[in-house]
Amino acid sequence: MRRFLITALLLFSTACFASEDLSKQATAFYSDNNFQKTMDLILQIDEKERTAQDWLILGNVLEDKGEQENAVFMYQKAISTDPKYYKAYYNLANYNMQNNRLNLAVQNYKKAASLNKENPYVLYNLSCAYIKLGEIKKAKTALNKAIMLRSDIPEFHYNLAYVYKQLDKPKLAQTYLDNFNKLTNQ
Repeated sequence: MRRFLITALLLFSTACFASEDLSKQATAFYSDNNFQKTMDLILQIDEKERTAQDWLILGNVLEDKGEQENAVFMYQKAISTDPKYYKAYYNLANYNMQNNRLNLAVQNYKKAASLNKENPYVLYNLSCAYIKLGEIKKAKTALNKAIMLRSDIPEFHYNLAYVYKQLDKPKLAQTYLDNFNKLTNQ
């Protein structure tokens, strides 16, 4: 019995290391834009052993191939694998934004922002969704938070200038437009 347990543990640990190795290799190929090799490697990993990142990468590759519905399924699999993996919510939000499903985009951007409070691009994209929805005050709040995290991104300032113009605050709008111009001329 003891020998069986040791053998079973060795087989299990070998499978886990093999899955980790395949995952690392797939990530490297994905970074090099070798999408076919990426897919081949991830598909060798048993579904139960795939990480949230594996599912996300599969979704990204499928989205690049124009298979949006399959990509969404992969993002959802990433979330079910790790409900705290903000990147899957972010990608779902981007998909919903592109397809004019703005309320779903907002919902997913907010979830991504709650899981990663240090990513200004999540907040920036959230503000863009709010702008499209006409929720200008919420857009202002999201943009101000994004600028607090990264004040050197010109687009953040440009959109905030637009928001302040919409809120009939021309002096603040001009301030952020000036910031945008300074950042783009550096």
